[in-house]
Amino acid sequence: MIRLHQGGVTAVTILQSIALLPPLGVVLMVEGAPQIALLFAAVIVALLWEGLFGFLRRRPATAHGLTTALIVAIVVPVGLPLWQLAVALSLGVILAELIFGGRGFGFLSAATVSLSLLLFSFPQTVLRPVTADLALATLLGALLLLAFGLLSWRAAVGFIAALVALLALTGSPVDITATLVAVSVGLVFLVCDPFAAASTNPGRWLYGALAGGLAVVFSAGAAAPPMAALVSAALFASITAPLIDHLVILADAERRRRCLG
Repeated sequence: MIRLHQGGVTAVTILQSIALLPPLGVVLMVEGAPQIALLFAAVIVALLWEGLFGFLRRRPATAHGLTTALIVAIVVPVGLPLWQLAVALSLGVILAELIFGGRGFGFLSAATVSLSLLLFSFPQTVLRPVTADLALATLLGALLLLAFGLLSWRAAVGFIAALVALLALTGSPVDITATLVAVSVGLVFLVCDPFAAASTNPGRWLYGALAGGLAVVFSAGAAAPPMAALVSAALFASITAPLIDHLVILADAERRRRCLG
């Protein structure tokens, strides 16, 4: 979890939006007009709430909700009714970000909360499975985020290590390539969200490992965790991220106290 001034948050939004363009392009090319309608609806809903809260607080309107809308548009199925999308996205943006003051002040990912509410409220929803083309496009965005320090490699490695180890322990057949493809979108844009993940280096290892373990638990024995399992894992791990960082800081303070006598 990180805290930035408004200009820094804007830079994060711009970089995340650029990173999301390749996977979004893959989805739009495959699904066509119906997915474009979902994309426009998601963008309008997210920015509408951003504008309304900015007006009520007498602050300049922001476009931070754009990244939330893009992530949701990539993940939701093409046949999702627009009203269901609007309800889940509205609640996610408000409860995860806007009531705390906006992007950078809360500790949850609005996209993760939106998708969690969608799955909880409309359990018949099946999120988009990740194809090899979508995973490759996500990798391009991940490299950009890594280059600018917006994707923690510690959290990502911790996630993958815990995921593969627990899958092997449970006796599930582990195909590393298929597993990495399946988790790519959820790992990059949900689990490793820079505002929802742990911010201390040791905490990032623990956070990533916790998310990977939860993904196995929520996948109910599947060899490659489905997107719904990744959403749940990202949500529960991000809830614990502040506690993880707090415990890491306390442990470091105790170590320093002992070293200094």
